Amino acid sequence: MSEPSKKITYLLAEFNSAADLMQAARKLRDSEFNNYDCHSPFPIHGMDDAMGLKPSILGYFAGAAALFGLSGALLLQWWTSTIEYPLVISGKPFFSYQAFLPVTFAGAVLFTAFGALLGMLALNKLPRLNHPLFNSEKFKRVTDDGFFVSVEMPSSDSEIEKAKKFLVSLGGKNIEIIEG
Repeated sequence: MSEPSKKITYLLAEFNSAADLMQAARKLRDSEFNNYDCHSPFPIHGMDDAMGLKPSILGYFAGAAALFGLSGALLLQWWTSTIEYPLVISGKPFFSYQAFLPVTFAGAVLFTAFGALLGMLALNKLPRLNHPLFNSEKFKRVTDDGFFVSVEMPSSDSEIEKAKKFLVSLGGKNIEIIEG
């Protein structure tokens, strides 16, 4: 018999400005409520540091895909020109790597783009067609002029009240409880 899934609650707090959101992120980083996210209508310089986020590993995905594309393109050209269909053209050797550089570079660029795209989708857990925050009418303002913090936590009444008080002390207003 499978264990019932624990209910997750999101607390959504609105802030007046980007500066207020940045200050709230710094205080949340140092608090016990460390499972949170900041939402704003535009990127805020320094928010990653304020939230204490580590550098992304997306570059490793892109680098591995680039090496795969580079070696695959070079291997394909070597195989076709030396093994499968060897032709002597103007006295050049079968494996003339200088002639293979443009296709090798293009293969590396193509695979880097796909690696970065697929890596980004995987790291962001996308495609996710719905998130409980999308059910909030207030949260729709995040793409226009709203600055929000969402705190994810288990559905415990005492913890929710504690987090609510903490968000109010940070300057959060219109705090909404969203069941997920």
